[in-house]
Amino acid sequence: MKPPLISCRNLQLSYATEQSVLCDLSLELPPGEITCLLGPSGCGKSTLLKCIAGLLQPQAGSISCDDQPIAALSGRMSFVFQEPTLLPWRTVRSNVLLPLELAGKQRDAASLERVDRFLEVVGLSSTDQKKFPGELSGGMKMRASLARALATDPEVMLLDEPFAALDDVLRNRLNELLLELMAERPRTVAFVTHNIAEAVFLSHQIAIIGRGTVRQVWRNRLSSPRLRASRSTAEFATLYGEVAFAMEAAAV
Repeated sequence: MKPPLISCRNLQLSYATEQSVLCDLSLELPPGEITCLLGPSGCGKSTLLKCIAGLLQPQAGSISCDDQPIAALSGRMSFVFQEPTLLPWRTVRSNVLLPLELAGKQRDAASLERVDRFLEVVGLSSTDQKKFPGELSGGMKMRASLARALATDPEVMLLDEPFAALDDVLRNRLNELLLELMAERPRTVAFVTHNIAEAVFLSHQIAIIGRGTVRQVWRNRLSSPRLRASRSTAEFATLYGEVAFAMEAAAV
């Protein structure tokens, strides 16, 4: 199935005690691509993801999936939060199986095979899979969260700074893993980050958000496939500089 196009048009959202969080925000997430959302803290990046996921309702504007209401994506979208949201009383494998249980697919052979494959892909051994979240490092918890998000084979993934708390080595490895999975099965992805290098490495498109609206959108000029060595090229450094300058402007 072709990945969907997500369109956000003129979104407005304010909390009762705050100024506008989203202010006439419009953005398209192209099908089968990673759109990285960059901007200062409090600019509306996470709020936008929650609106797309249906966790928050904007007071104005619309969000659509291939020109249909976003509700059409029910069961085809996954959300990875910055903090792992694993259930402490379930083992790693049981946590990853949870969305299949909720969808009534826990006995489906193809689904179970996919769970085992993604647990292996993210580097969680059979011993790790039997552990409870309290026995895991932060990096292992995040890998389990990523495996769980992939277990239902979603068409859309919303990733809210999923690797922010990890060391650079593990963070870079999971960046590379995400690109490998995208090459194998394209998905429509929105990826929130504060890390400019991460955004440049991962994205097809970069959106700079400031004060609740989209300030600028880039198409990433880096060639594919992206390799570890891509981070050392002049092209990478040039794009990094352009994005860093725009980030500074968005913070004003």
